[in-house]
Amino acid sequence: MLHNEIWFPIKLSIEVATISIVFVLFSGIIIAKFMTKVQFKGKNLLETALLLPLVLPPTVIGFLLIIFLGPRSTIGSFIEKLFHQSIMFTSWAAILASAVVSFPLMYQTVKNGFQSVDMDIEDAARVDGANEKKVFLYVTLPLSARAVLTGLILSFARALGEFGATLMFAGNIPEKTQTVPTAIYIAMDSGNMETAWILVISMIVMSSLMLLVANFIKD
Repeated sequence: MLHNEIWFPIKLSIEVATISIVFVLFSGIIIAKFMTKVQFKGKNLLETALLLPLVLPPTVIGFLLIIFLGPRSTIGSFIEKLFHQSIMFTSWAAILASAVVSFPLMYQTVKNGFQSVDMDIEDAARVDGANEKKVFLYVTLPLSARAVLTGLILSFARALGEFGATLMFAGNIPEKTQTVPTAIYIAMDSGNMETAWILVISMIVMSSLMLLVANFIKD
């Protein structure tokens, strides 16, 4: 049986990535559908904002999460009053940080999938009497299934490896908010190379498996 200092970060990382990906999956599909179908002023500006977490340093994202959702912010203070606890330094903070950094991968991949669907097929479904909801659910989405699955896997891998924003917003509390990346950092910093190697190998194995599946889906 794995020691708790190894098992807990692995377990928490998988839980955090899984829950964050649920949010990212639905929000990514909905927003990608909207952005591919609707034209409006400021669309490029909005898309830039959606993709920004992909290029921003994770520490910047962590800083912004603290500013907008920390206990001193309006939203943060409301959450604290509602749940009698700040969202910072909780597993939900880790989930939120992972969701923010992984969202652009899901959004961009799914959007590319939607754009690759032949519009003639969608129009044919409309001619046969299908409304926009049915066209999306029974034509566009199935034809974009590979893109959705690829985005899901890549986003999960990104969420699993999130470090900077998680460290700033959720902290590195053993058996509470310590994920694999932060546990590796602490193990390395304290000279515990055995623990560090076990965690590093676990991340390499999990990430490699996900990339292999993503490449298999693409082919």
